[in-house]
Amino acid sequence: MSNIHFQAACSDLRSSNLFLKLLDAVLKTGNRMNDGTNRGEARAFKLDTLLKLADIKSTDGKTTLLHFVVQEIIRSEGFDSDQPETNNPGTGSASKERFKKDGLKVLAGLSSELSNVRKAATLEMDTLSGNLLRLATDLEKVRLVLQLRETCARQESSGAGFFESMDGFLGRAQAEIGSMKMAERSALQRVKETTQYFHGDGNMEEPSQPLRVFMVVTEFLLILDRVCRDVGRTPERVMMGSGKSFRVSAGTSVPPRRYETRPLSSSGGGGGGGGGGGGGGAQDSASGDFEGGESCRVVYV
Repeated sequence: MSNIHFQAACSDLRSSNLFLKLLDAVLKTGNRMNDGTNRGEARAFKLDTLLKLADIKSTDGKTTLLHFVVQEIIRSEGFDSDQPETNNPGTGSASKERFKKDGLKVLAGLSSELSNVRKAATLEMDTLSGNLLRLATDLEKVRLVLQLRETCARQESSGAGFFESMDGFLGRAQAEIGSMKMAERSALQRVKETTQYFHGDGNMEEPSQPLRVFMVVTEFLLILDRVCRDVGRTPERVMMGSGKSFRVSAGTSVPPRRYETRPLSSSGGGGGGGGGGGGGGAQDSASGDFEGGESCRVVYV
């Protein structure tokens, strides 16, 4: 059952347009902050950077970079969910409030949209693999018992029925465990491909925590929910004013871009495949690194 969660979590991550849109908003915001520097043309960022967005604050000391990103998404999703902007100027406070609610409603759905990711983050790979190994070991003990068949049969003929039943059980159990091992290998390969899809390096070392991609996204969703509640309580004029006053300290990491945005119809480029047609492409992109965590690469297909 856990392997199903892993497969579903990988599919959800790679096919969620809202999640990819949010990553794109983070990237563009980081580039805007770094405009005029050698980090102002970033093409990707480490996925762990998502967890730092709430630590980068504006000069008011309250509004974070994630607040500003959420506000940008809200503005985009609010207009998309209603009439075109040309038909609905939205100059009145009531109209702006409606757009804000619409956008927040869309963002609030991301946690549900990635529910399989949250489930996968609660699973422990070592425990699951250990349970499977113990089952295989116990079956080996059953097989050894069945080797005593001839000895027991000479001493007591009434044991034949027991051995026949155990024979059938052993055959079925071995087939089932074999199937479970194949499913485990397939799920772990899918998780690895998904990590590489966001990482952008097909030659990356095996991570010590293969499920970290799920844990990072799950933690980010918790932070995002909290920020959405804050934004819902904050007047838009306050958010807009704070968004103009971000300052990046010398030690702050902002997303270096290492991917390229591809149109939905694109069929070119690439390799890695995934959620809608290929997470490969942009292998020759620039390589700016962030401090801490895995490097993240996002390809829109």
